[in-house]
Amino acid sequence: MAQSAQPITITRRDQMFPVLAEADIERMRRFGEASAYAAGEHIVTAGEVAPGLIVVLSGTVDITQHAGLGRRETIVTHGPGNFIGELAQLSSRPSLVNAEATQSVEAFVIPSQRLRDLMVQEANLGERIMRALILRRVGLLESGSSGPVIIGPAGNGDTLRLQGFLARSGQPHRALDSDSDPCAKTLIERFHVDPHHLPIVLCPNGKLLHNPGENELARCIGLLRPIDTTKVYDVAIVGAGPAGLAAAVYAASEGLSTIVLDCRAFGGQAGASSRIENYLGFPTGITGMALMARAYNQAQKFGVEMVIPDEARLLSAAAGGYTLEVGDGETVRARTVVIASGARYRRLDVANLAQFEGTSVHYWASPIEARLCSGQEVALVGAGNSAGQAAVYLASQVRKVALLARRGSLDATMSRYLVERIKAQPNIEVLAETEVVALEGHEGNLDAVRWRNHATGAETTHAIRHLFLFIGAEPNTDWLAKCNVALDAKGFVRTGPDLAPAHSLMETSRSGVFAIGDVRSGSVKRVAAAVGEGAQVVAALHAYLARGNAVAPQAARRQ
Repeated sequence: MAQSAQPITITRRDQMFPVLAEADIERMRRFGEASAYAAGEHIVTAGEVAPGLIVVLSGTVDITQHAGLGRRETIVTHGPGNFIGELAQLSSRPSLVNAEATQSVEAFVIPSQRLRDLMVQEANLGERIMRALILRRVGLLESGSSGPVIIGPAGNGDTLRLQGFLARSGQPHRALDSDSDPCAKTLIERFHVDPHHLPIVLCPNGKLLHNPGENELARCIGLLRPIDTTKVYDVAIVGAGPAGLAAAVYAASEGLSTIVLDCRAFGGQAGASSRIENYLGFPTGITGMALMARAYNQAQKFGVEMVIPDEARLLSAAAGGYTLEVGDGETVRARTVVIASGARYRRLDVANLAQFEGTSVHYWASPIEARLCSGQEVALVGAGNSAGQAAVYLASQVRKVALLARRGSLDATMSRYLVERIKAQPNIEVLAETEVVALEGHEGNLDAVRWRNHATGAETTHAIRHLFLFIGAEPNTDWLAKCNVALDAKGFVRTGPDLAPAHSLMETSRSGVFAIGDVRSGSVKRVAAAVGEGAQVVAALHAYLARGNAVAPQAARRQ
């Protein structure tokens, strides 16, 4: 599990650290405020919110990251024409790096709000800045030195949970094996941590957390901030999968004040895809995480407020719209609501499944899980595209993949290109008409899996320590039980004119509440379809707000 800190690999220096021409700097000045820093002054400190994007006019600034046990390593030295910042500055989140003036510095600072204005009003310049911010974040992710440090036993369920959350949230972090890493042992001794209280997380702001929940960790690193309960948004979107992020991008870009909530991380089930090859515009394919991260950053570029992870619990009517009750007793007020809460993973009907979840049973095939089972034989249950993508990815990392499917073949449920690719992999064995009937293990660790072939009735037991489940999903609509939103027999949200003649295709039984993506009854369960519905619902939002005379000032100007 231990991740060694690596220096940032700079392969596209001109794009990652561009030198702005004088003409570019002059175009940017109107968005910023002049500032000066003395030699030796700390301009930005990791774990604290930076003042914004800082354009250096004269002098030099060292950008450093933590390298463990109080050491720092220099990433780059900025001089005149360079700018200081990465994606954290786009949304006023705490910095992941330090910036210290090594000479007297003259500069101007562009606050986050004005940075978003710059990107919209100066498109060509904004494109170069956005690319640099993204490349810098990628570099930090690859280096494994910035962000929080997770310390715990390799393979521990809570350690894997925290790693998975940060990875899915696009947050740089470092994981140290408490059993073998000398730095981890030193930190455990320094903070007098009982081994039974592991894992611990050391946040960039110096705060130590003992086995925190995702919400607590997100608040500590500044990913999750208090909600402004005095503000009334034009639209609140519940769910940050493909449908929710698409709706957020289109709504915000068209002038609607937008807030997005998700109880886990952005990306939804699409973010778990190891490679999507049939999404329009990506002929070489793209990982689900990369696609969703682009959408997440794009939404923030247009000023969408992200509240992740935080769970919507109750939807209630209020004056001028609706109120959403979320975790920790906070509320969100909005004129309209879009339900894009997607689906949750379906679980096997095996008695002792829960004791192995998080350590040996996985619903996600990411590099974290791949490292756990490298060189081993694994079993994967499922016959859809997500299962096929995961099987192909794992086959490149493990000794063998046993792919179990209930039907006689994969052709009816999986895209043809994936079926052919699976057949071409020598270490993938497809077991048709087969299902898991029992799990064996101890102390949360799987030792063996027993499965049955329906055609022959034969049961066999295999020494397998990791089981991957991709057996479909159920609508994530439990939270709507007391919200008077009509559901179909399977729990999906009903929408359209059959509920009320005046309703649009995506409007629910409650006027001004819409449903899109996998959670909507009758929707096509594909990433492209979800993105299309996310774009389409924005027209319905504008129409509804116009009818109700509740259009926000910025949206009114658009119309």
